[in-house]
Amino acid sequence: MYTSPSNLPEKARKELIASLNQRLGDSLDLYSQIKVAHWNIKGPLFASLHPLFDSYATMMIGYVDEIAERLVTFGGLAAGSVRQSAAASRLPEYPAEATRDLDHARLVAERIEKWLEGMRETRKLADEREDADTADMLTPMTTTFEKHAWFLRATLER
Repeated sequence: MYTSPSNLPEKARKELIASLNQRLGDSLDLYSQIKVAHWNIKGPLFASLHPLFDSYATMMIGYVDEIAERLVTFGGLAAGSVRQSAAASRLPEYPAEATRDLDHARLVAERIEKWLEGMRETRKLADEREDADTADMLTPMTTTFEKHAWFLRATLER
């Protein structure tokens, strides 16, 4: 581990680095899967979901940077290559054959919800290690994407 300006004990920082690297993998994977939906969507909701997915992806890539910089601040190394992210991600693979608008809405919602599980785990760890700064960083990310998942789920209601 590298020197850190954090006043957290080294053991807590190591745990948070590992958890944040997991979130980094999930987040990069979610970003790429949202882009797949954005690129391949077809159907009557194309005009509304295509730009919506792009806005989600843009937001997610900003979160990726925040997560990576936080774990490096703790003295860790960000494991964020495509291969590292794929190996670390807990998200299911995105079906290559998906094209229909409502299928993409469901698939993206499911992946956001899986991503949210991990974000809550890391936020809980931050709380347990008395790291309010990391918890505070993760909270708006979580609430924003909870809203996005709700939006997609509402689109699927009949």
